[in-house]
Amino acid sequence: MAPECLPAAALRARCPDDRYAFATTAELEPLAGPVGQLRALDALRFGNHARGPGYHTFACGPAGSGRLSLVLAELGREARGRPVPDDWIYVYNFDLKHAPRALHLPAGQGSALAEAMGRLVEDLKTALPAAFGREENRRRQEDIESQFQERQQQAITALSERAAQQGVLLIGTPSGFAFAPMDEQGEAMHPAKFQKLPADEQSRLKSIIEGLQDELQATVRQFPLWFRETRERLKSLNREIAEFVVNHLVGEVKARFPAHAEVLAWLEEIRVDIVEHAPAFLAAAGPLPSGTDPAELESVFQRYAVNLFVDNGALDAAPVVHSDLPTLGNLIGRIEHRATLGTFVTDFTLLKAGALHRANGGFLVLDARQLLMQPFAWEALKRALRASKVALDASETQLGLLTTATLDPTPIPLDVKICLIGERWLLYALEGHDPEFRDLFKVIADFDDEVPRTPDSELAYARLCARLARDAGTRALDRGAVCLLVEHGARLADDAERLSTAEHALADVIREADFCADVTGQATIGADQLREAIARQQRRVGRIRERMLEEIVRGNRLIATDGHAVGQINGLSVFQTDSISFGLPTRITALTRLGDGRVVDIERETELGGAIHSKGVLILSNFLAARYAAGVPLSMSASLVFEQSYGRVDGDSASLAELCALLSSLSGVPIHQRYAVTGSVNQLGEVQAIGGVNEKIEGFFDLCAARGSGGGHGVLIPRANVKHLMLREDIVAACVAGSFDVYAVGGVDEALNLLTSVEAGTRDADDLFPAHSVNGLVEARLLEFSTQRREFVRNHTGQSGAGADD
Repeated sequence: MAPECLPAAALRARCPDDRYAFATTAELEPLAGPVGQLRALDALRFGNHARGPGYHTFACGPAGSGRLSLVLAELGREARGRPVPDDWIYVYNFDLKHAPRALHLPAGQGSALAEAMGRLVEDLKTALPAAFGREENRRRQEDIESQFQERQQQAITALSERAAQQGVLLIGTPSGFAFAPMDEQGEAMHPAKFQKLPADEQSRLKSIIEGLQDELQATVRQFPLWFRETRERLKSLNREIAEFVVNHLVGEVKARFPAHAEVLAWLEEIRVDIVEHAPAFLAAAGPLPSGTDPAELESVFQRYAVNLFVDNGALDAAPVVHSDLPTLGNLIGRIEHRATLGTFVTDFTLLKAGALHRANGGFLVLDARQLLMQPFAWEALKRALRASKVALDASETQLGLLTTATLDPTPIPLDVKICLIGERWLLYALEGHDPEFRDLFKVIADFDDEVPRTPDSELAYARLCARLARDAGTRALDRGAVCLLVEHGARLADDAERLSTAEHALADVIREADFCADVTGQATIGADQLREAIARQQRRVGRIRERMLEEIVRGNRLIATDGHAVGQINGLSVFQTDSISFGLPTRITALTRLGDGRVVDIERETELGGAIHSKGVLILSNFLAARYAAGVPLSMSASLVFEQSYGRVDGDSASLAELCALLSSLSGVPIHQRYAVTGSVNQLGEVQAIGGVNEKIEGFFDLCAARGSGGGHGVLIPRANVKHLMLREDIVAACVAGSFDVYAVGGVDEALNLLTSVEAGTRDADDLFPAHSVNGLVEARLLEFSTQRREFVRNHTGQSGAGADD
């Protein structure tokens, strides 16, 4: 029997107004997360609590499904039950200056230490000069220096007295000391007078002078030793003065951190170093001495600074960090440089934390695609997870952009849960190409593209609308708008029994509907505004669809929507771009003749057909042989073609239409052109479900409407696709008015009954089809081909038909 047209209720699953008790979404509690996603939520919770290496999570699913909001909400909930992690600081390493030390303190103590050290340096800049400038300390310094001078003077005086006793005078000169004979007046003897002395006297005086000269040299050699002794005494004094000040001020800092042994040890190193470099603080108090480099002076003070690397003082729970640009530096931190005197220099204060450091002790959410696009970032993340520590690398050095000296900071221990977010194809690519992936990301949180449509999920959809409207800052939606949006969600899912989880698409519709409400001055978003928003979205991206439809209406592409034709049928195809998916009819023709049983797929022969389409055509030839020529050779040749199709064709959704066209060509029974057909067929003649059923129906309807057809048109779809129907409201109205129909078929015979208005026919008790049925005519034609083939072979080869068939 021919199938009956579907009732209006089957064409669009309505969401009745009485489903909800609220007037607007302003009365609803906004949904905290996405609709459904229980599987993903369970996986996230397991990944958050699982202990051991590698229990990190990959959250996969389509973009816009609410996966990020659910991940952040769930991680935030989990983080609230965990303690705030420690602060991390980097300080100067007095043992290895190129390897800054990492220290950790309780949250908030890092900033307190940094502030205390800054104040300590400022206090020392005033306290040390003041201590050294006290009268008592200045007098002690002068005493030590005067003692050195007196000791020198006493040694010279004693030597001068011994020389005078021997008639020799010690004379001070600009270049040092010299000895000369003394005359009667106690003055240096004139050389001429010395020459008049007896030779023995001259020899005696020369011998005395030589001896005194040796004594002088021995005495002068003592001066550096005495100077060093004096300098050591001065240093000891300075150390004593400095320690008095430094011990007190550093002791105050130590008293604030009594329970942190590492910090106390570092402060002790600071105390010793400040005492040794006290002159730097004295120099900073006044005009710099000549030749003093201010940069060198400042570098001394910088050693006592604290680089507050990770500050968790403002947190009240474990951190949840979302890094949307995970470059190498943003992920594991970076070592910055500054330009100084034509070169790049760095120090421990220029170490900058990355997302892994900020998320340490909590959770880090990363976009998988962005992560994989950044050079070295993926490998750096795996290295950190394997080692359970984060080591700062000079990324510029890795990239060959910088060859200057850099630092090797102490790595920081890592305790973090990573959640990658990405599409499913990224997950499959990582699983297939990176052997380390499954060892590090053992938990997969798979987000559904859609959820079952139930009263509970429809109510959750209403609460979702409330959240989307709140987050977008739009008007509230009234009950009618929510009902329409639920239907739109089912339409996005291409299934009347399911709802799409594409939150971004829903939010975009709500924003545009809010614009429409603003134009019309509505206080809330109603169904009319939502309907207009959906139409506007379709219109903006509908240029290609409109042009292709126009080509058919103008006759440039031949599509018949009235009359009858043998071996010709209207198939339905879906065309897809990044922004729109739409359906349009395509003329499919079939020609048959005597042959060797081959069905030629012209699309495949021209390399325009895909593998799935070719599979569908091969199924047709097997169906023909099994149903009509089980006992004789299939002696037919046929060709199938998508007329005026110049692009690639794939899929098997046209196989029902192709089979009907073949059977029409073989039987000679014409097909009504007012129908279009979609559906896949198997070897048993059963019609199977296909995709894009709504778009295909709407494409044929739009063509009929554009031509102003008077009615009687319709589309045949697989019965299995009825549950997917969410047709436009104008098509439902046309079906109610009787100007358009949608039929559901379960087998090829049902389709033939409707398409030809001739009985398809079933075999009787004698295993024969009725003579004038479509199947009977097809079988008769194929038997005729088989007879003609045997006659042809006999006449041209002289062999019997049976022998030729063998």
